[in-house]
Amino acid sequence: MSDKSNQPIAEVSLQDLQDSHRQEVRRAYAEVAVTDNQNGCCGVESSCCGVSDDAAINTLISTRLGYSAEELANLPSGADMGLGCGNPKAIAALQLGEVVVDLGSGGGVDCFLAAAEVGDSGRVIGVDMTPDMLSKARNNALRGNYTNVEFRLGEIEALPIADGSADVIISNCVINLSPDKARVFREAFRVLKGGGRLAISDVVATVELPPEMRNDPQLVSGCMGNASMIEELEQFMTDAGFNEIRIEPKDESRAFIRDWAPGRGVEDYVVSATIEATKPGAEEF
Repeated sequence: MSDKSNQPIAEVSLQDLQDSHRQEVRRAYAEVAVTDNQNGCCGVESSCCGVSDDAAINTLISTRLGYSAEELANLPSGADMGLGCGNPKAIAALQLGEVVVDLGSGGGVDCFLAAAEVGDSGRVIGVDMTPDMLSKARNNALRGNYTNVEFRLGEIEALPIADGSADVIISNCVINLSPDKARVFREAFRVLKGGGRLAISDVVATVELPPEMRNDPQLVSGCMGNASMIEELEQFMTDAGFNEIRIEPKDESRAFIRDWAPGRGVEDYVVSATIEATKPGAEEF
């Protein structure tokens, strides 16, 4: 009889864990892209931020997040899915002619709002890793006749974007979903021009989440379980090369985060925040 006590135990690599994490998030958002669910909130029931196809519900959700009713009224039907945790365009200070990249573009809402700001001389590129979501965004772009917007399939840890080609990177409650945020910020730094800037809305942890929350797949896909501490995010961005880093937690966001996972108390641990930073110009390197 063989002695199994001395046999090596199979180890799960970091890469395997990250791939599993990414696949779970991709699966959850693929469901969002095709769902008829009317819950219209970010959280455990839906496994991710917002899922309603009801335009009135999504408008209510999005105005809570910081979008104006006027902005939303000009979007093609189906673009506003009630996703996100803020309005990154509100802090991006976009200018005519700029090139904007949206990390995790979903149905395209932030891309379409950015397109109106940068005009025909500008360009907006949305990147999403979920084919179903990408198809939805492209259809929305056709319906809205957005000729200065394109959507590319890719992961935000390996952006399908050329070096030094973007003026601004925006993102709405997506970097938080990544299993390798440090790599995301390195990629953002790579694709930005010198002097380019980050304008991000995302969920951050104000205190360390307990293991049962951090390891809950539904809370992870729901934009909560994988939240990083503010100090950790600052370090990621500093290590990537960014300066002028500003992370501003929005304590009032606890009110809508409470609705994402009712009864779980997650709002005691995480909040929405605006995240801004700048890539130094060539003369600063």
